[in-house]
Amino acid sequence: MAENLISDRDSLMRRAALLRITTKSLASAMQNGAFRSLYRGQGIEFAGVREYLRGDDVRTIDWNVTARSARPFVKMFDEERELQIFLIVDRSVSMQEGSKSKTRLESATEIAALLTLSAERNSNPVGAALFSGQIEFAVQPKNSPEQTLLLLSRMDEMPQRSRGTALAASINAAGKLLRKRSLVFVLSDFRAGGWEDAFAHLAARHDVVAVRVTDSVDSSLPETGSILARDPESGILRLFPTMSKTFKSEWREDAAMRSKRWLDIVLRRGGIPLMVSTSEDSMSALLNFFSQREIR
Repeated sequence: MAENLISDRDSLMRRAALLRITTKSLASAMQNGAFRSLYRGQGIEFAGVREYLRGDDVRTIDWNVTARSARPFVKMFDEERELQIFLIVDRSVSMQEGSKSKTRLESATEIAALLTLSAERNSNPVGAALFSGQIEFAVQPKNSPEQTLLLLSRMDEMPQRSRGTALAASINAAGKLLRKRSLVFVLSDFRAGGWEDAFAHLAARHDVVAVRVTDSVDSSLPETGSILARDPESGILRLFPTMSKTFKSEWREDAAMRSKRWLDIVLRRGGIPLMVSTSEDSMSALLNFFSQREIR
């Protein structure tokens, strides 16, 4: 399944044009107040005129309009706003698994691509760190078509098959790359240990969204009798009696417990949780997330 990650689906680069068309509403949702505190002024832009009110700075009077109207008008300016975005994408072996037509990595990559293209549409700088058992690629946020092309092309590459996951190292690397407050998305299944402190440190300086990519197999295994399965990260073999009611119940309970533990960690460490299943539409999940943030 993992070996066919790219070959049995359209290349991300080939789908980029279609994804660009679909990002208009997402770009608008990202821009309309969901993370307003992160916007930084980058200059001023003329926005029009209005009638002079007592207390207005006389230096803002538009003398041309005032002369034509025979009453005073002042110029209005909008501060240009810029939201910096950074993506941390888990490409480890466990992310390359999936029970149906889409792997966790394909979901994470699609979400990352949509965020990248929405940032481009909004003229927001965007950067990324991609990792598996080690950091594969990292680049500081930048606003340019070349940056978008670079990120999409690197996301499109086949991930390394190294064991383990450099989640903590990638989070730490992001903290070193980001020089101003940013909106950071960590896309992973979070099947790793030791990332909590790095996450808390990053969340203390930035708005960090932990995107946990899940799959139906996390809570429910197909009934196929006893199956011998190998953990993709550790390589440990285990026998799963999938026809056993007791085993199925314990599997569901364990999945629920792990989800609750992850949620508690993210909230306690100052992050913003978002769970997305491989069966969900990535665009719908993101639009719902941003709309809910705006309401709050």
